[in-house]
Amino acid sequence: MSERTTADEAGRYEIRLKGHLASRWATWFDGLSLTNETDGTTIIHGLVVDQAALHGLLRKVRDVGLPLISVTRVEPDQPAVPTSRPTNSPIHPRRTS
Repeated sequence: MSERTTADEAGRYEIRLKGHLASRWATWFDGLSLTNETDGTTIIHGLVVDQAALHGLLRKVRDVGLPLISVTRVEPDQPAVPTSRPTNSPIHPRRTS
């Protein structure tokens, strides 16, 4: 196959972790940006050069020990800054009888 897939090319990613990381961790994550969200999560975001680099980044996430929530490739037409999950989504309370 001579055609490269987009999975093999550089792309922008958002990696969401449960818990907060201090901004000093950005260096360890190859200079990617870290954003601590009010919902108690951290988003690591920025340009990842290829799939090998993404896998290396995920190994670092594992080594930090914070639970991985999601990995999202941000398409060029999406905002380059992390977006919080909607806070207005319906929540159905548990019935207690």
